[in-house]
Amino acid sequence: MEYLRLNNGVRMPMVGFGTWDIRGKKGKACILEALEVGYRLIDTAQMYDNEDIVGEAIKESGIDRKELFITTKLHQPWASYSKAKKGIEQSLINLKTDYIDLLLIHEPYENALEMYQAFQKASQSGTVRAIGISNFNIAKYESFIQHCNILPAVNQVESHIYYPQFDLKAVMAQHGTQMQAWGSFTEGRKDIFKEALLIEIGAKYHKSAAQVALRYLVQNKVAVIPKSAHKDRMKENIDIFDFELSSEDMDQIRTFDTGSSLFRWY
Repeated sequence: MEYLRLNNGVRMPMVGFGTWDIRGKKGKACILEALEVGYRLIDTAQMYDNEDIVGEAIKESGIDRKELFITTKLHQPWASYSKAKKGIEQSLINLKTDYIDLLLIHEPYENALEMYQAFQKASQSGTVRAIGISNFNIAKYESFIQHCNILPAVNQVESHIYYPQFDLKAVMAQHGTQMQAWGSFTEGRKDIFKEALLIEIGAKYHKSAAQVALRYLVQNKVAVIPKSAHKDRMKENIDIFDFELSSEDMDQIRTFDTGSSLFRWY
């Protein structure tokens, strides 16, 4: 596993395990398998309604909490200063932990700055190690940071070969905010696993199209949190650090960029 340093010095794994739509006993079993395979970053959110099973899986895994990196997010019901404070407390209870490694505002809500003030307090108290945002485009990001005492460590956004958002990444890099990608495989919006070019490039390195797609982002310094319910695919998604795409490969993959979101998020 490779790590990167966030703007406050906290180390974050480049590849994590996404838990969107993973719930119940089967969901907990998936998280336990991901931890067994070697994932150390687990990404969840109150909106996902699965913080409880993330907490249970972490406890049952027996892995030292210090080895793990837990990300969660607060959404609209917590969109004020006082509500966000309560939301943080609720996440700590749900996750059965004394601290959260990365806490994000799930979307650019009208009261996002009020929420962020609560995040900053939690960061200063030590209950949260790093704070950030999610789904902020360039305009919203630039407006938001003008009012922050602590610059966001991460902006988690849609990013994949069809819409990598490297322009946003470049703007954020000027201020020290790391991009982290959700939807790296497009969540079924495109059949990325059957892209002929990715398959062709992967064959040179004995890698799959999925591994090439993830490697493209990671090699561009974008952290990723792919999700899979299958153990073999979990192993595949984390096994991307023993090869490097050539500059020619990178240029070819860049041609997939349409400049448009597949989710109409922005």
